[in-house]
Amino acid sequence: MPNGHLVSRASDYIIYSVEAKNIDAVVETFGPSTKLGAIVGGQTSCKAPEITAFEKHLPKDVSIVSCHSLHGPGVDPRGQPLVLIRHRASDADFAFVERALSCLNSKHVYLTRQQHDRITADTQAVTHAAFLSMGAAWSANNQFPWESPRYIGGIENVKINVTLRIYANKWHVYAGLAILNPDAQKQIKQYAESVTELFKLMLAGQREEFSNRIHAAGKAVFKDDRGKDLLLRDEVLDRFSLGTIPEKRLKNNHLSLLAMVDCWWKLGIVPYDHMICSTPLFRMWLGITEYLFRNPALLEECIDTAITDNTFRADDLEFTFAARDWSSRVSLGHFDGYREKFEQIQNYFAPRFPEATRLGNEMIKTILEKTRED
Repeated sequence: MPNGHLVSRASDYIIYSVEAKNIDAVVETFGPSTKLGAIVGGQTSCKAPEITAFEKHLPKDVSIVSCHSLHGPGVDPRGQPLVLIRHRASDADFAFVERALSCLNSKHVYLTRQQHDRITADTQAVTHAAFLSMGAAWSANNQFPWESPRYIGGIENVKINVTLRIYANKWHVYAGLAILNPDAQKQIKQYAESVTELFKLMLAGQREEFSNRIHAAGKAVFKDDRGKDLLLRDEVLDRFSLGTIPEKRLKNNHLSLLAMVDCWWKLGIVPYDHMICSTPLFRMWLGITEYLFRNPALLEECIDTAITDNTFRADDLEFTFAARDWSSRVSLGHFDGYREKFEQIQNYFAPRFPEATRLGNEMIKTILEKTRED
């Protein structure tokens, strides 16, 4: 078709697959040309601006059924959650959308737009912020972590591979969710505050206060017996390393993981409540966090390392700066600032994207298969 107007006039079912920040302008342009009685939906990760645009610019006779696949393009959609939002549609129109999307063999989850945005913020926003901050810290230190013996082992492999996987994608995939979702903004802000406050306690050597806070957060988030770990153990994930594995693993305080649980605690979020809508990245992040907090010896090692060992101080400093910087850019709504920072770091890591993407896909596949078995 020469243009979107003719597409809209001819189509019975239309899906707007555009960046969240552009959804209003695109729907304003082509929405009025929508075919009489058609079904319209969108695939953005933030539904508030999407549904608002549909309500504002689409004819009243048009049905609105939106969707969102909760996984990245490199993940097999079979069995993964696919959110369906029946905002304005007859039973017949909604059934048609379900049939049309059934070819993905995903697990349909039915939510309102408000539920979707809250759950998406809970399961994605802070997860992305943590990995983005890691990449920013490593690039600021002019460091490729897989070349350092400090970042070795299963937990470190998850951090490295997923960070590179995120930076190998388009910046707007993460910017739209972070900036346009109010719940996401609040959570990213709290994560930056948790990182900062814990880092200050580490610098001051306040072991008792630091330890009490970590244990209180862990008790609140992991208070019930949830059965088996969601993620494979260190020794299993070792094979997904980008670098060589030395004989001895250096101790790490895992500030990024400690701050995540502190953030969930402060916000009253129980991550298990949203597992039906969780992305593979979130399940991996929750899995390694759970593994750390359910291993008393490893958790105490992290606390002791945080207070007494300066090995990771420079990395932790840059990580704290990065978390605060990402939060500021998100709070100010700076799409251009977000893009500039993202692409600068993206260029730094670009040479390793092909290998990291391959390893990341294998790791996600293995972990998903393991969780299905459990």
